[in-house]
Amino acid sequence: MKKLLLLLALLIFTGSIQAEELPNVQLDIRDYNAIEIPSGTFIPVINTQEISTQNCSEGYKVRFIATNDMFLHDTNIIPRGTEFFGYIEKINAPVVGTNAAMKIKITKMLYKDGYEVSIRGYLYTSNDNIFGGELTPPAKLLRIAQRQVRVKKTTLQMRPGNVRQMGKHTTIESGSNEIIVLTAPAKITHTLTN
Repeated sequence: MKKLLLLLALLIFTGSIQAEELPNVQLDIRDYNAIEIPSGTFIPVINTQEISTQNCSEGYKVRFIATNDMFLHDTNIIPRGTEFFGYIEKINAPVVGTNAAMKIKITKMLYKDGYEVSIRGYLYTSNDNIFGGELTPPAKLLRIAQRQVRVKKTTLQMRPGNVRQMGKHTTIESGSNEIIVLTAPAKITHTLTN
């Protein structure tokens, strides 16, 4: 019993010595708030590979590179050369009357130093972010006689028929300038300084 009490006292005594020897160090926390890029922001990028409805399928991974520095409140939040990654979310094959269409979703950006930020966006088009999907030209034109009353002549008019041509595949060329539109705010907590 004496040994147990001695051991307990020794532990308490050494614990109090160690607590006195450790300096009370307060770490300075970095005063840095996240910068929020608002929803609807356009980011100019360049395409790094050819993307086609003929050769690619849904889920095909795509990559784009920022062409300009993007500043917000005097801070370069997206430097030139930042990479954007995403995938083809939806593909519609070409059919009679309509060209092929695709929608590309962007999910993350990668800074030059390897830092990743999750984002939500799409490759922008004025057609609800869908590339392609246009109507095809008519397969043939019909001739219709048009009688002109004043001149008393008959002229032939051409009007489109009711059958359209087969649709074509849609392609986004390598090196083409595109725009990413953010669909949700992106919080940036990392910026590069030169």
